[in-house]
Amino acid sequence: MAPGGSACKEVESYPAVADYAIATTTPESNSMTTKSSFGFVGKHGIQSNNGVYELLECPVCKNLMYPPIHQCPNGHTLCLNCKNRVRNCCPSCRYDLGNIRFLALEKFAESLELPCKYHSLGCHEILPYYSKLKHKQHCRFRPYNCPYAGSDCSITGDIPTLIAHLKDDHKVDMHDGCTFNHRYVKSNPQEVEHATWMLTVFKCFGKQFCLHFEAFQIGMVPVYMAFLRFMGDDSEAKKFGYCLEVGANGRKLTWQGIPRSIRDGHRKVRDSQDGLVIQRNLALHFSGGDRQELKLRVSGRIWKEA
Repeated sequence: MAPGGSACKEVESYPAVADYAIATTTPESNSMTTKSSFGFVGKHGIQSNNGVYELLECPVCKNLMYPPIHQCPNGHTLCLNCKNRVRNCCPSCRYDLGNIRFLALEKFAESLELPCKYHSLGCHEILPYYSKLKHKQHCRFRPYNCPYAGSDCSITGDIPTLIAHLKDDHKVDMHDGCTFNHRYVKSNPQEVEHATWMLTVFKCFGKQFCLHFEAFQIGMVPVYMAFLRFMGDDSEAKKFGYCLEVGANGRKLTWQGIPRSIRDGHRKVRDSQDGLVIQRNLALHFSGGDRQELKLRVSGRIWKEA
């Protein structure tokens, strides 16, 4: 038993780890360099000679560790999140972790530089170890989430991958052109459900845009909403504009705005009401006023700002 240590009585379903140097899989693809020796790299795709990557890898979650890095009396390391998960019991030797910081390892990590996690997708940034997390959250090469709103789809990828995924797996309609004219029909306009939606993808100016249309409620008020999202980053989305129009029976409602990036989730855009919002009573006027069937024709245009 280590001096001052005590064996934990019980640990939940966390497998014992003989040592952090034996870990063989991680969820991230990381390679690593030191400032003094640019050729020294980690184990994912590029080999390391001295196992420093393993020293910085949490033996439970297999992610890289950031301060505070904890260690047990026997020297086994653990990240803060996993320290809380294992209830302060070392998963390697079963001794109480206590509150021992591995300050030497934290200091050593400051001397390391790493390629971005998404270097295989085109990012060539070399980052200080402690800057990697912040960069990863905003890296323009990070994968996009699937923009399909009808299910909690977990697919991520670059734009060509998502286009193929939307077409093949979600059967989304694909169109070429910068103008559109779509007709939405609902047999019972009294039923407004969050699941009532449609998605169409347009290719325009060599880019892809997602046209969303759905019925939902704002508080107790049933509404219909149409909005456009750009398949790319926000900086690119701001280079375009679009307008939407719905009307019939002597009435017309228009909207003009900037498409939102698919970096912004579908629900975030919808709940911000950043699009053409049509209250149900007005939608029924557009449909003829008989309240028997909803028939809306939404037309629009996309342009590139000068």
